[in-house]
Amino acid sequence: MKKDRVNYYRRIKERRFALSLFAIYCGTLLLMSGIHTGLIVLMDDLQCDVFVQSIVPIIYWGIAAVGITVFTRKRVKDTYEIPLHSMAKATAKVAQGDFSVYVPPLHTADKLDYLDIMIMDFNKMVEELGSIETLKTDFVSNVSHEMKTPIAVIKNCAEILQMSEVTDEARVEYAKSIENAAARLSNLISDILKLNKLENQRIMPEVEDYNVCRQLCESILHFEDAWDEKGIELETEIEDAAMVSADANLMELVWNNLISNAIKFTGKGGSVTVRQTSDENHVIVTVSDTGCGIAKESINHIFDKFYQGDTSHSKEGNGLGLALVKRVLELMDGDIQIVSEEGKGSTFTVTLPAADSCNRKF
Repeated sequence: MKKDRVNYYRRIKERRFALSLFAIYCGTLLLMSGIHTGLIVLMDDLQCDVFVQSIVPIIYWGIAAVGITVFTRKRVKDTYEIPLHSMAKATAKVAQGDFSVYVPPLHTADKLDYLDIMIMDFNKMVEELGSIETLKTDFVSNVSHEMKTPIAVIKNCAEILQMSEVTDEARVEYAKSIENAAARLSNLISDILKLNKLENQRIMPEVEDYNVCRQLCESILHFEDAWDEKGIELETEIEDAAMVSADANLMELVWNNLISNAIKFTGKGGSVTVRQTSDENHVIVTVSDTGCGIAKESINHIFDKFYQGDTSHSKEGNGLGLALVKRVLELMDGDIQIVSEEGKGSTFTVTLPAADSCNRKF
């Protein structure tokens, strides 16, 4: 990919004034010099007076100078001034918050020069800025919505607790509701901070070789009460040991999110399966469930921040878990794929580089 990009830039013209233009200038001046000599010889043959022989060359070269100046001025204007003025106007619009700006390249794809590349990069930058602005707006809107619900619960329960006719049993229930809402709010803020740090790479992964099988078992046991409560049958196929090269703390986020989601979206009496296999270069972990599955139109958005395809379970999460999973795996040079069928369940497949393969790269 990088090599192709280098070759691509090598094909870009580095000059806006073609060498043929300078050849035209040189040929024109030589021709005009020849015409000048011819005029002198002609006037001498015609025995013109001294004044005529003096004024004619001056007029001739004056006309030639004006012609060359006008031609050069037009070339400079067409080559630099017009495109740069267009760029200046577009830049001013972007500075005012208009991200719908588009500046067309000056040449077709087979005749691009460096100014065309600058314009194309500018258009790409504006497009990215527009996307970021949209994401920022959606992010603020989603955060506000997610925070509004637990805050409303806390406010309502606090108001009810102040009433004198509330029984002790009811007070305990309302206090639990406040505790759950506060925990949800705390988790939301914690996940936002984690995702923000990961996206801005303020968390530097501490990559090390470790046994992912042991970590998987620990994560599964962490949710023992949750699957027992729903009567879920848990199946595991995990090797005794498989070494990966990754940040163990960040990978714990991945397993906890995938396993908790599988349990959350699986109904009572369903089943969850965690399988782990490995080959010479990769360690593969799949987390499958027999839950509600994901609609086809939702699969492409499942890793977007705050996206929740199944709104019936929205009170149990904040839509940031899979976004965290995706970002962590990107930092670990890993990959995640999903296969799901609505009403039949989902399978998430995580692929990580094996520790030995990472060492061989160096």
